[in-house]
Amino acid sequence: MHQYNVIIIGGGAAGFFAAINTAEMNPNLKVAILEKAKEGLQKVKVSGGGRCNVTHAEFIPQELVLNYPRGKKELLGPFHQFMTGDTIEWFETRGVELKIEDDGRMFPVSNSSQTIIDCFLNEVKKHDVEVIYSSGVKSIAKNDDIWELQTSDVTYYTEKVVLATGSSSKMWDIVEGLGHKIIKPVPSLFTFNVRDKRIKNIPGVVAQDVEVKVLGTHLESQGPLLVTHVGFSAPAILKLSAFGALELAKRDYRFQIEINFIKLDFENCLEQLKTLKQDLAKKTIFKFSQFGLPKRLWQQLVLASDVKETLTWADMNKNQLEALSTQLTKAVFDVDGKSTFKEEFVTAGGVDLKEVNFKTFESRLYRNLYFAGEILNIDAVTGGFNFQNAWTGAFLVSKSIGNS
Repeated sequence: MHQYNVIIIGGGAAGFFAAINTAEMNPNLKVAILEKAKEGLQKVKVSGGGRCNVTHAEFIPQELVLNYPRGKKELLGPFHQFMTGDTIEWFETRGVELKIEDDGRMFPVSNSSQTIIDCFLNEVKKHDVEVIYSSGVKSIAKNDDIWELQTSDVTYYTEKVVLATGSSSKMWDIVEGLGHKIIKPVPSLFTFNVRDKRIKNIPGVVAQDVEVKVLGTHLESQGPLLVTHVGFSAPAILKLSAFGALELAKRDYRFQIEINFIKLDFENCLEQLKTLKQDLAKKTIFKFSQFGLPKRLWQQLVLASDVKETLTWADMNKNQLEALSTQLTKAVFDVDGKSTFKEEFVTAGGVDLKEVNFKTFESRLYRNLYFAGEILNIDAVTGGFNFQNAWTGAFLVSKSIGNS
């Protein structure tokens, strides 16, 4: 008979973390992970371009929660229980040293996600956690105090169930069948598709600090902007995609953005351009970039202002000065669709947060049913924040189960 004290469904980051900590806190519990794929931890493997962005170097709970468009209020208490510093200590005590990069992202010193995977595989072996692959759960039912989990060929029985299946539509359907409300999922972390002659021939160019607004909404962000072969990416765009996930889905990902490339308003920029007209009178506008902009981007904005490549500053007329100021401070681009950000697919949506006790991450509808990670209606901007949600939720689940 396939009977356990605890079964974690989902062999991803949250699932392994929950299993390891549960078994460590209470060695008397028989713990298993059911994973539908032939191997687990696939999202860990591709995270951060194969380096695994474990967490982010933000150590104040009130500041950390600001990176979660959904889950901000609910995660504040949990982050006081298990925080970034706890994550760092957890990995370091198991031989995995982390490093902080300039933008705050944290990676293993090895720069390889395999380091994290090996750590987890060693820990489940050490704590006698059984990992059962190719075991997709088809149904979940509760009979008295025992949960019955049905796969294609085996029925498992357990006292406690942890759902850590990430953005799984099949598992959301099962959870909905149990009576939980599921917030319809929409993509939350994506890049913007833009076809525009101003950026057509300059993929790879990065403007280090811009302001971006979605016209007709209150959505705005700032930070680095990357021109790609299909449009725009980098933090300035990814923040908008996360915080605007629901609004942009309503618009079917067709909308306009306004970009301020130099973070000056139109009038101040115009005054500076007039000064340049005097100070650089004999120099060719096209050749010499201003305001710290990448040269190729500057040149495209100059051309878009109806300024020829051979024109000098002295020859700039009023209309051209105003046109260039507009391109620099409020350039409008048409967005027509989205693309997945690298291999990292994140969604807004999942189990309604009102139906979860965030002291333990236990269901408010069923005793001994727990949730961890992205199966919940929680998501974050890029930078290690989604993993931190997974570690925190999984740890508090383990604490609740291990001490019960």
